[in-house]
Amino acid sequence: MDSEPADQSSINIPDRGWRLAAIAMLAVRFVQGWIYWGGATRRFIYGPQKLDVHGHWMAYKFQTAMPGALLGTGHAVAFLLRHFTLLYSGIIIFSGIELVAGLMLLLGFYTRLAALGTIGLSTVLMLLFGWQGATCIDEWTMASSNFAMGITLLLAGSGIYSIDSWRLSRRKDLTYNRLFRWCGGALPLPINDVSFKKLALILFWASVIFVVGTYDYYRGSVVTPFHGGPVSPKKHNWKLSDGKLMADGSATFSAYINAGTPAEPSNILKISLVNRNNGKTVEEWNTASLVRVPAEAIQNSFPYQKIHIGRFGIVGPVGARGIIHLAPAQKGISVLPGKYELQLVSVNSHKWSLPVNFLQ
Repeated sequence: MDSEPADQSSINIPDRGWRLAAIAMLAVRFVQGWIYWGGATRRFIYGPQKLDVHGHWMAYKFQTAMPGALLGTGHAVAFLLRHFTLLYSGIIIFSGIELVAGLMLLLGFYTRLAALGTIGLSTVLMLLFGWQGATCIDEWTMASSNFAMGITLLLAGSGIYSIDSWRLSRRKDLTYNRLFRWCGGALPLPINDVSFKKLALILFWASVIFVVGTYDYYRGSVVTPFHGGPVSPKKHNWKLSDGKLMADGSATFSAYINAGTPAEPSNILKISLVNRNNGKTVEEWNTASLVRVPAEAIQNSFPYQKIHIGRFGIVGPVGARGIIHLAPAQKGISVLPGKYELQLVSVNSHKWSLPVNFLQ
């Protein structure tokens, strides 16, 4: 790449240094392409159950992203989960972009356009799933790496081993086509060295802010000490609200499992109603009681990840949200007006408490 003015640089043939740099990026282009091609073909070809709406399809995965999603994208996911047509269309479109962009990178066809597509995909994946990873920040690592790889390919192009280069060998007039040089990858970008350096530095600092900023938010270790993230990717949490208690001992509350690993659900083995004045247990729903809670006593907000009854109590997958109704733990009980709270205990002895409003 030479340093002539931008209006003349579009006619320059790349020099040896640029060709070698593009060839050096061949492994990066292949890997980036294969990551997205492989992800899409698993859904469209090798694992079609991921798109089977009658099974455990991609909607479940997207719901698990809600608790830690950034910049309000969790609200967008919640909206889609309530509108099946938009949800399914969105998943198909997202998967289709992965498929096409991945194949284009593998072949070196309109390489820069495909790289731009993967940058967009990486950004979406970071915003939705960057917080997940029970043992390390797995999703953050994938999204940040793909983001940087996409920027590198956008700048460097595909080089000689590509369909873009093959097309150029057949049509020399494409050398002067600015659109081809911006979208393809067989030639340097149609800008001079000064402009290229400015663009590269802008994209570099965008990468730094994107990668380091999200890393600090999720794990600290930059300007703050290491932490487990605003939303824990491994320790489940039940966000409880709207607790109500009736005089007959029945209770109602809302629950949202807003933290933890999607790989395993949280299990509630015992729920106690405690008098806040003296600390005494007024009634208790043990495992034997909870497993008998009827399915209709749980009103889930979404039809995918659901709070439900399991073998040992109430099961809460990450992202599930609903209202739970508990019948009186004892027949003939009469609860006097007062200050009470519900206490939930999980299989690993984690506890959550919720003050309840007494309704006569």
